[in-house]
Parts: sequence; C-alpha cells; structure tokens
Amino acid sequence: MVRYIIQRVLWAILVLLIVVFVTYMIFFLLPSGDPAVRLAGKNQTPLLLAQVRAQFGLNHPWYVQYLLFLKHAFLGDQFGWPGLGQSFVTKVPLKNVIFSRIAVTAQLAIGAAFVWLVVGLLIGILAALRPHTAGDRAAMGFAILGISMPVFFLGPLALYIFWFKLKWLPGTGYYPLGQYGFGSWFSHWILPWVVLAVLYAAFYARLTRSNLMETMSEDFVRTARAKGLSERSVVLKHGLRAGLTPIVTVFGLDLAALLGGAIITESIFNLPGIGQLTVQAVGGQDLNTIAVVTLVAATFVVLANLVVDILYAFLDPRVRY
Repeated sequence: MVRYIIQRVLWAILVLLIVVFVTYMIFFLLPSGDPAVRLAGKNQTPLLLAQVRAQFGLNHPWYVQYLLFLKHAFLGDQFGWPGLGQSFVTKVPLKNVIFSRIAVTAQLAIGAAFVWLVVGLLIGILAALRPHTAGDRAAMGFAILGISMPVFFLGPLALYIFWFKLKWLPGTGYYPLGQYGFGSWFSHWILPWVVLAVLYAAFYARLTRSNLMETMSEDFVRTARAKGLSERSVVLKHGLRAGLTPIVTVFGLDLAALLGGAIITESIFNLPGIGQLTVQAVGGQDLNTIAVVTLVAATFVVLANLVVDILYAFLDPRVRY
C-alpha cells in the first residue's frame, strides 16, 4: 500500500509540473507582441518599459523566465508562499486575493456537494432497491428534469420565485459568517447551494441507481443473502461499498472542478469567488491572474485525483495490483 501511495504522489507531482509548463507557455509565450508593452499602459517610455521588464522578469530568456515562474510557484516569492506574483492590471499581490476568493468558492462548493450527495444518493438508493415502481419512475423523472435545467436558467428562476415574488429568502451577495452571524450567512447561501446542487444531484441519483442495481445482482450479494444476513446488512455492508466506489471518483473530480470556480453560479448570485475573479481577469486581459487561477484549478483537480486514488485503493484492494 505504501508503494502504491508513493507512486501516486510522484505521478501527481509530475502532472503538476506539466500543468505549470503548459500554463506558462499558453499565457506568457504564445501571445504575440511584447508583454511589457501591454503591461506598461498607454503612457509608455523606454524607462518605464525597462522597469516593467525588470519587475516581472521579462528581461530574461524565456527558459529563465519559466524557471523563475516555477521557483516562485513552488518555493514562494517576495509576497510569500505560494509565489503567485501580482496582478498585471491592479499591481496587487495575488496571494491574498486568491485565498480570499477560494474561501468564498469553497463555501459554495462544499455546501452544494453536501446537498447533492444527500439528495442524489438517497434518491438513487431508494430507486435501486425498488426498481420499476412508481417511486423509481418518480426518482428518474426528477433526475431527467434536473439534468435538463442548467444553472443559468434555474438560478434566475429561483431568485425570481423565492426572493422577488415570495420573499422567503434574501437576494444576492456575500455575507461572511463571522460578520453577520449564522442565520444571515445560511439564508444567503441556501439558494446558491440548491441551485448548483440540482444538476449534480440528478446525475448522482442516476449513477447510484445503475451501480447499485448492478451490484445487487452479483454473486457475492446472493451469497450474503443465502447466509441469512438481514437485508439491511446486505445492502449497507455489501451492496453499497461495492456499488458506490465509482461515485468516489466522480465526486472527487466534481468537487475539485467547483473549487476551481463556479463561474455561472457566482455571477448570478454575485459571489466574490474564483469564478467571478476569472470573469474580471478575462475582461481586463490580466494574463497573470488568469494563469494563477488556471494553476489553482489544476492543483485542486490533481490533488483530488490523488486523494480519490488512495481512497479507491482502500475501498477496493484490487486497485493496488
């Protein structure tokens, strides 16, 4: 098991190095023209261009720039660790900006993940245990409806119904937990959580149903029943463990992708997260901010893959071999 974990960790490091190289090539080498000219603004002078090149390391060959970029990303820079540099537009260090945005996005992603796991798994399990019944058809109808309703449609619709018409929930905006208390914090988050979770809950319900139905027809489940075990024990100890292992992989990737920014949801509900920062950086052509956001999202995905691989090996020992 230790050997397997070491192999996965080394593979994750290699993938991160490749991601850093590709990101640097795309954002700093492929665009045509002198990046110092774009960074200096309209009032350009030779002295200002030289200062900009020295400030951002653009006076070195491209491979030296890449090594400096890599060094700062892994070892830190003058703004601390991790070395994320500063925005080309606002000239503000990106470290604190990224961390504060990640805190908002993490609240959105983790809350939505909890909702879709509870709803999706519960519906999928109930549908799998009673297939081809009215409850099963209702569950799959919900799944089809949820998959057919994207966030950019469901978000404004939910705001119109629950905020504008019924006035049951507050509107958009971010309310920190420590500043406004649990009640205001929760009431402002429940609608984004549910809207973002609907699509995932529908997908997880279908996935859980199909995996669990297939598992419950396996020989080892019939053997467990033949031994006289209760149906609850057969389902929980034998069926769910084998039937839900593929969901661990999907869940890790989905959560990691959301931690990289839920652009549409954050834009609709005016949440200052990574997704909203990405939209602002693209609009302002802030290449360094876009590159850092890309690296952050890629890091979440790589780490999620690593954690999922290790968990999968614990759940299914065959994976280690």
